[in-house]
Amino acid sequence: MRRLSHTEGHMIHRIGWLRAAVLGANDGIVSTSSLVVGVAAAGTGRTEVLVAGLAGLVAGAMSMAAGEYVSVSSQADAERADLARERQELAELPEAELEELTQIYVARGLDRGLAEKVAAQLTERDALATHARDELGISETVATHPVQAAFVSALTFAVGAVVPLIVALLAPAARTGAVVAAATLVALAVLGALGASAGGAGLVRGAVRVTFWGALAMAATAAVGTIFGVTAG
Repeated sequence: MRRLSHTEGHMIHRIGWLRAAVLGANDGIVSTSSLVVGVAAAGTGRTEVLVAGLAGLVAGAMSMAAGEYVSVSSQADAERADLARERQELAELPEAELEELTQIYVARGLDRGLAEKVAAQLTERDALATHARDELGISETVATHPVQAAFVSALTFAVGAVVPLIVALLAPAARTGAVVAAATLVALAVLGALGASAGGAGLVRGAVRVTFWGALAMAATAAVGTIFGVTAG
């Protein structure tokens, strides 16, 4: 009898870089376009708008890299501490750990006898990896990578931030804010759809939720720029 097999491509394998990439690009577009719109609303010239946007790009990319590295490193430290504790417990209390693993499989639906056999066989193969996966929820698929997250976040932030800067450079000086805002909404809709597609979610929902928050951020900074621009005038 021929055994059928097929290859499955699950989205969870992309979660590490996908989260950082979408967050970085979205933050780059929203923060830089909001800064450009706000400065333009204050009535400043094109040069000031572009300088402010470029400064926001550099500062934002570095901030994203640092923030991602620190946060993901903290998660990695917690994972390493849990693994070290589990390794010690396996060495000191092997029978208790085997029973704990058995109870996990029983809770998932296996009968007691089968759960004991599964726990024993997996423990013989790799006890620490089994407990890390089934008890702690740590596996290679979702393992944290601080450097990767920092690099992807900084790069995608910079790529996203370039969009409103290019638009600001090419737009008519008198309508910089409006043109940048419109182009940003389009870019955010495309980014949201791409991110949703890469993650296996609905395109429309992904586009709408990203565009909504981007529009809200630009409206807020435009209001601030208008108020302080009028006041300074």
